[in-house]
Amino acid sequence: MRFSKAVVKYRIPILILAFLLMIPSCLGMINTRINYDMLDYLPDDMDTVIGQNELMDDFGKGAFSFIIVEDMPNKDVAKLKEKIEQVDHVETVIWYDSLLDLSIPMELLPDSVLKEFNTENSTMMAVFFDSATSADITMDAIRQIRSICGKQCYVSGMSALVTDLKDLCEEEEPIYVGIAVALACIAMLLLLDNWVVPFIFLLSIGMMILVNMGTNYFMGEISYITKALSAVLQLAVTMDYSIFLWHSYCEQREKFDDRNEAMAVAISMTLTSVLGSSITTVAGFIALCFMTFTMGMDLGIVMAKGVLLGVLGCVTVLPALILLLDKPLQKTKHKPLIPNMTKFSNGVVRSFVVLLIVFAIVLVPAYMGYSATNNEVYYDMGQCLPKDMEYVIANDKLVDEFDIASTHMLLVDRTVPAPQVRKMIAEMEQVDGIKYILSMESIVGCRIPEEFLPESVVEVMKSDKWELMLINSNYKVASDEVNQQIGTLNDILKKYDEGGMLIGEAPCMRDMIKTTARDFKVVNAVSIIAIFIIIAFVEKSFTLPFILITVIESAIFVNLGLPHYLGQSLPFIAPICISTIQLGATVDYAILMTTRYKVERIQGLNKRDAVRTALSTSIPSIIVSGMGLFAATFGVALYSNIDIIRSMCMLMARGAVVSMISVILILPALLLLCDRIICATTFDMKQIRHCKNKEVNA
Repeated sequence: MRFSKAVVKYRIPILILAFLLMIPSCLGMINTRINYDMLDYLPDDMDTVIGQNELMDDFGKGAFSFIIVEDMPNKDVAKLKEKIEQVDHVETVIWYDSLLDLSIPMELLPDSVLKEFNTENSTMMAVFFDSATSADITMDAIRQIRSICGKQCYVSGMSALVTDLKDLCEEEEPIYVGIAVALACIAMLLLLDNWVVPFIFLLSIGMMILVNMGTNYFMGEISYITKALSAVLQLAVTMDYSIFLWHSYCEQREKFDDRNEAMAVAISMTLTSVLGSSITTVAGFIALCFMTFTMGMDLGIVMAKGVLLGVLGCVTVLPALILLLDKPLQKTKHKPLIPNMTKFSNGVVRSFVVLLIVFAIVLVPAYMGYSATNNEVYYDMGQCLPKDMEYVIANDKLVDEFDIASTHMLLVDRTVPAPQVRKMIAEMEQVDGIKYILSMESIVGCRIPEEFLPESVVEVMKSDKWELMLINSNYKVASDEVNQQIGTLNDILKKYDEGGMLIGEAPCMRDMIKTTARDFKVVNAVSIIAIFIIIAFVEKSFTLPFILITVIESAIFVNLGLPHYLGQSLPFIAPICISTIQLGATVDYAILMTTRYKVERIQGLNKRDAVRTALSTSIPSIIVSGMGLFAATFGVALYSNIDIIRSMCMLMARGAVVSMISVILILPALLLLCDRIICATTFDMKQIRHCKNKEVNA
């Protein structure tokens, strides 16, 4: 109570401090760098990551793009190439005039090279940058190249993807927050008993969201997914805490004449309950930190921090605001929309056998769909973008006109003899799906001696340590075909150069697939074990954690199983994150009802009456909480043009509803079925033997 009384006493200084904190929080949020490149989150010890670093360190090259130029005379293409070379951080541009003067016929080039870079009405140039794929300076260079090139040119490559992704995110993110706030506010206006209090909740939660986003500055950078989702998730998840404080305060106002005393008691009760509730949510987010694909740690830390700040705001800033605005709040109460749930609860208890049968029937196809969905995810981030984005159009052009779906880079030790290199290239060109390998050997051929080539061209392809080759493939990034192709290419490479490295977008994606497949199992196991331990400790029971986790996991199976039956493919990160977020965020619904069931059983009610009472009293809180999470995420899912954001928000919205239904219908049935075992294995329920006798005698 000492803390609660201090909050009430110093409410004005607390509000002043909270508003002052908004200044550094806004500055921190503005200055936190956002990372749009998913490949940056691969472990540093992978060959593909090491190879990318070698390319930068030894060649001074990071990002790579193809530029397709349509319906332009060669002289104009040469002038365009010169302009692109002047763009900051463009390291090299390779086109025909890099090898030979325009006055010399193109036919002097080997036919294979000529066909690779030219069609009837298009030509293609390769551009290397001296900065990383997702560096801000690289994205600035991409924008400048696009402005120089105009409508006749198309820029492909990962840097073009992250540039378009960044521009789209920055355009949409303020609207995400606006939609989430508006729909969450509507839900609270309808489901709560006051017209003004939802706006106070939003102000309090909004301040904590700003603090959370501002403190991300100390992390150096966060991913665009974290930035897009964290505000919406923090709003949805921590809204429950505000609702609990409000209900507790209203209850205490009827007992105490002094509003300050009522609030002190309400804060004390809320702190105890909310801390227990928030631990499971934090545990779910912390489980993401066990991913070797470190974007999970990025999202996990930010969201765990957001939940803790939400708890802090709920017991400090929110009470101060409520006390400050107590008079208008007391005058704007209305009857809540949710009716009395006694009759509904009676029906659920009477039908519990039927509900258990339905549960058993649904569980099998749900789990089958869940397993299938995890094998049907996609990894190509280009699929996240709308079809009319510049990157997508450029990539389609590359496939349609040049039959290039992906480009790999090969680093071979320069000391490997040229005959061996030619032999290796010849062997690689026989691999299915390989269109062409661009190297010094393929450029020089038998017509142009290497010493006749400009030094700038030789420097592009060779360094003191490595020879660089470009491998064009017919297979799309992240497809089964390209992954098999990369495996075969690596086997050939290691025969000729044990230290050689195959790098690029497709090899990195292949590593990502292996990494995230392991991560999915680890994160699931960690979240389930952590939440099992927390529930066991909170409920002092061995069996209740099994029952509660079974209910929420079955809801997760349904939620993640539906995309399989609906023919939808999810981005790879969605199932990993959603299974953990849904478990951590919605298991509170089950804990709320179970705790009330225990109280009623300990006080002497038989199992049916205890479950009936627990259900009827818990349903309003569960509905408000579930609909709050649904409202905050569903609107974003409908609006967003970025598939990874749209998919994750839709899964969270649907997961909230499915968990809500599961807890309301399935959990009571399982509590009735397992009552005897629960009483025998729960520390503070072992004395309930006389209740069973009363029930039998009745």
